[in-house]
Amino acid sequence: MALKLSPRQLQQLSYLETLPIKFSLIGRVIEQMASLNADETAIRSMSRQLAEIKAGAGQLGLSAVAEAAGHMVTLARRSGGLQMRVRGLRELLGSMKTNYEGAVRAARTPEPPAGDGEATSA
Repeated sequence: MALKLSPRQLQQLSYLETLPIKFSLIGRVIEQMASLNADETAIRSMSRQLAEIKAGAGQLGLSAVAEAAGHMVTLARRSGGLQMRVRGLRELLGSMKTNYEGAVRAARTPEPPAGDGEATSA
């Protein structure tokens, strides 16, 4: 008997499929920041993308991805040393990708049907 994915898992998977492209765009802006080629428009655009990821992941119950994106938004909007921001954003992007892989794995694992295997005590 093959277990099927729940509607929630299907929604999560369809959303998660859109993220790798956004990760590559975000990574590109971070590298432009490192080489001093990124302008404020690109950094604001990256911040908006991260805020969208945070909101979308939060709505679907992908809290680890949403939290990492939230930290990245905060760091991207912070003033201060550029190299410190670049290093932090690189590390947080790696963390978000790791959380993304875990979320994909969890969304692809079928949930056991509710009510099966529950023991009742007398």
